[in-house]
Amino acid sequence: MNQEGAFLLFFKKAIFLVFLLGFSHFAWSQQDAQFTQYMYNGMYYNPAFAGKDGGLRFSALHRSQWLNYTTNSGTGGAPVTQLLTAQNNIAGKNIGYGLTVVNDQIGATGNLEVNLQGAYHKKINRGTLSFGVYAGMFSSSLDYGELIVVNPEPNLPTSGKESQINFNFGAGILLDKRSFYLGLSSRHLNEPAFDFGDGSFDNQLKNHSYALFGYRFRPVGSLTIEPSLLIKSVSFNNFSYDVSVIATHQNKISGGVAFRGEESISLILGYSLLRDNSLRLGYAFDLVIGGLEAKSPTSHELMLRYVLPDITKQIDRVIQRTPRFRF
Repeated sequence: MNQEGAFLLFFKKAIFLVFLLGFSHFAWSQQDAQFTQYMYNGMYYNPAFAGKDGGLRFSALHRSQWLNYTTNSGTGGAPVTQLLTAQNNIAGKNIGYGLTVVNDQIGATGNLEVNLQGAYHKKINRGTLSFGVYAGMFSSSLDYGELIVVNPEPNLPTSGKESQINFNFGAGILLDKRSFYLGLSSRHLNEPAFDFGDGSFDNQLKNHSYALFGYRFRPVGSLTIEPSLLIKSVSFNNFSYDVSVIATHQNKISGGVAFRGEESISLILGYSLLRDNSLRLGYAFDLVIGGLEAKSPTSHELMLRYVLPDITKQIDRVIQRTPRFRF
């Protein structure tokens, strides 16, 4: 069995294992933002993706989770997230670099994460082995006026807003063999803590680890199908997963479905707007099927990606004629 066949067999077993585990209880305590279109935003989970595909690339994503959700007090509280990324590489140096900015608002809490990323890409046989790291800052804020507390502590403020900034870093590794890829990464390795000036209100950002699997194949003509699986863990104490299958025709039109364990099923659509496919619009619709008593039934995600076309200067050779020379 060749490498691609072995990986496909492993991928099928991994998916089967995830669905088997789906019958058991997954404790959900993830602090990182979640995205349905995770397959297009690998750099958020793993810095080894930075600059891997070459060219200057930008992406912007807005996610409205559990749209129109309101708390018992009648005020909003649904998670709203924005993700901005930019990446490029140094020509001839096998070095990629990037920037990620995440703004995540959940009720009374808000998180802003800004990271600089660097990656080294090593060609091996017909694939690429990449190593990446990121470092940046993580800002967490808490609006006491929006808190609904059943048994408030005596020293807990009832109004005002507190913010703290802490250092944040992570690392990852990625193997891309064209027909398949496998990435492993870990975020918030230093597990920064935010006590908002009072040690009794400590809120530590836990280490998050990710495993991203994907397989690409062409069943016919210009149609490409890519199943993928994202496994997420918080401090290796609990796990969750996303699995999806995306079909793309002529790198122009794409569509697929996804499933998030014990939470939602999703429809994912994409379309390239320019002739060179450099501008791409993506949309994801989530239908919540788990925990509806504490959520609204739909989530929506809009994404815009742009690849700056390569600009090459071509100098046409013109034959110059003189009475003595021709060149």
